[in-house]
Amino acid sequence: MVRPFHLSFPVRDLDEARGFYEETLGCAVGRSGDDWIDIDFFGSQIVAHVLADGPVCLAACGTNRIDGFEVPLPHFGAVLTSGEWNRMVERLLGAGVPWIVEPHTRYPGATSEQSSMIFRDPSGNVIELKAFADLSRLFAAE
Repeated sequence: MVRPFHLSFPVRDLDEARGFYEETLGCAVGRSGDDWIDIDFFGSQIVAHVLADGPVCLAACGTNRIDGFEVPLPHFGAVLTSGEWNRMVERLLGAGVPWIVEPHTRYPGATSEQSSMIFRDPSGNVIELKAFADLSRLFAAE
């Protein structure tokens, strides 16, 4: 059984975050307070908290080169089915979300073949959504 994870993360504006996660990504919003909201992030619980002072971006630490792309660290995301991933590509294209790494397939034909896309939320938090050609190989070594 896969268990949902929990992540709390900073945002600069709660209404802006709610709009992005609810309208752009299609995630349901649950409980909320004056300075936080719970979000159903593809079956896991993430909580956006307004950070009144200081930098908001989780990607302030730098990047790591992965398959020729400079991928911001840290980042978070979800593993979707191939159909969900393809629908999300269309949804994000329609919303005009700018890419850090455009949707593509990495390691074609390999055990770890996967589709990946990386983008930022309005507060600068980096999100990667991916789908594996064979989900049973999520943790498989080559």
